[in-house]
Amino acid sequence: MPSYDGEVTSAKNPLDDIVGALHHGRWIEIDGVVNMRDLGGLPTADGGTIAPRRLIRSDNLQDLSPEAVDHLVTEIGVRDIVDLRSETELHVLGDGPLRRVESLAHHHHSLLPKRAVENRGPIKAPPAPGHANTAEGADVGLGSPWKKYDGRRDAEYWADHYLGYLSKRPDSVSAALDIVSRSSGATIVHCAAGKDRTGTVIALALSVAGVPDEVIIEDYVLTDERITRILGRLAAHPVYGEALKSQPVDDQRPKPESMVSILGSLHDGFGGASGWLREQGWSEDDLGRLRTRLRG
Repeated sequence: MPSYDGEVTSAKNPLDDIVGALHHGRWIEIDGVVNMRDLGGLPTADGGTIAPRRLIRSDNLQDLSPEAVDHLVTEIGVRDIVDLRSETELHVLGDGPLRRVESLAHHHHSLLPKRAVENRGPIKAPPAPGHANTAEGADVGLGSPWKKYDGRRDAEYWADHYLGYLSKRPDSVSAALDIVSRSSGATIVHCAAGKDRTGTVIALALSVAGVPDEVIIEDYVLTDERITRILGRLAAHPVYGEALKSQPVDDQRPKPESMVSILGSLHDGFGGASGWLREQGWSEDDLGRLRTRLRG
């Protein structure tokens, strides 16, 4: 069984050369999460920046301490929570501490296929190692429900995974971005790890705001700094632990080529993220509202 007990400290990770110093001061260090960061400060192609405390990405918010909740609401000004997890994850885990905060609006927009209530329950182990895209693994976002897994967790596999969100659940992606555009404060977008589902939605938001592709890719791979801590947190919970048993850490690392592929597909197929949203019914006013909200 793979171990997720601590950060990898042996050889230098090649992704270290990709992630610039620009990104290293954005972690939000609070109890109960390990992959939360503010997108504020990222540059746009026209010389502007993303405004701080407008868009925050995170892993699961289920374990936040009272002090962490107070920091997010009082100090950072969080007003909206966009939860991208599946119906199964919500059903099994129940309400987290932020649900008790009356000033917050909670929005659930799963990026995975809907599953009947009677079929929800503790996630079982996949039938054989290397098949985490079974109903169990896919239902908690640990493998692709759109593409058969052939034993390789390569960049192409994950790129198809992310493109599946856009082709199969465009309603949820569009709704999540609409919430960001209309929030009166900071919006937290999260899933379980804060890597795949969250990474896809964040990439589109940043692209619409004018952040260059290379910076979006750098933000995506920044999660690699925390990957063993993220997986350790998930593996300790029965909802995710069984599905992770057969997966080495390297299978879950964010690969820059995956984000290169999804951004390229958006450019080639729709002229970019803005074009994709136009296909979903967004007007120029809608796109302008998202840009203005993120850029301040």
